[in-house]
Amino acid sequence: AAVPAGVLALLGALLWAPWRVLHGAPLAELSGDQDFQLFLHKNLEFTRKIKGDVAALQSVVCDTFQLCKEEELLLVRQDLGIAQVPLEQCHSRTFQAEACFSQIRDGLHAYHGSLAAVLELLPGHAGLVETLQLDAANLSSNIQQQMEDLGLATVTYPTEGRDPLPAFSSHFHHQVGGFFILANFQRFLETAYRALRHLAHL
Repeated sequence: AAVPAGVLALLGALLWAPWRVLHGAPLAELSGDQDFQLFLHKNLEFTRKIKGDVAALQSVVCDTFQLCKEEELLLVRQDLGIAQVPLEQCHSRTFQAEACFSQIRDGLHAYHGSLAAVLELLPGHAGLVETLQLDAANLSSNIQQQMEDLGLATVTYPTEGRDPLPAFSSHFHHQVGGFFILANFQRFLETAYRALRHLAHL
């Protein structure tokens, strides 16, 4: 379905206009604008919570396997084929609301699957990993619901090369794979957080 021009125009205003200018603009194009702001603020908090849980798991990987510094593991990374889930549609220069939301939603789905490798690696921390998977699924579904509420076109981005998980040739490779899944997820969440905060623009 085509995206209503008024919705895109308003999202553009939310993104770029100074708030005092936007405040005087007619907001009739986007029904339930307060709901949209509530969605943004609620999910900013949710994203911050998920980032904290990823950081906690990164600390566990550091303490358990002494895998703490990315630059020391870059050569091993080349053998693993673990790609960063793209979020180029959420960068300010190329920002498009429906494309950014779609990439966040699809990326969360991809990381939900990738976390299975971390679950295998850290059975003693299964509760935290499973909570993270549940939170990723819930945030993805929140975004999908909000896109439908706004009448935004949903775009599905291909996930070739990221799913299924690579087969790790050794336990050490599995450990390093878990390290990079978490490091990539943390970067992904940082970008998603900035995009949501940019839209909130308060």
